[in-house]
Amino acid sequence: MRTTITLDDDVAARLIELQRQTGRSFKIVVNKALGLEQRPCAPKTLPPPFKQQRARSASTVGELIEQTEAPAHPCR
Repeated sequence: MRTTITLDDDVAARLIELQRQTGRSFKIVVNKALGLEQRPCAPKTLPPPFKQQRARSASTVGELIEQTEAPAHPCR
């Protein structure tokens, strides 16, 4: 869209200086200065992938009970 705006001399000078420094078009410099430039969507942050850990295999029933519940009987 084209439109005409009237800028104060100091504002215009600052925009022209920014244009010179950045090498961007006047339109982009003005839109950026107004905070209205089109911004790309922010990338979505994904949680880390789920990693299932393998349980240590039990060689006896007593070890299996220790792993899943309470420790085996102390007299064992």
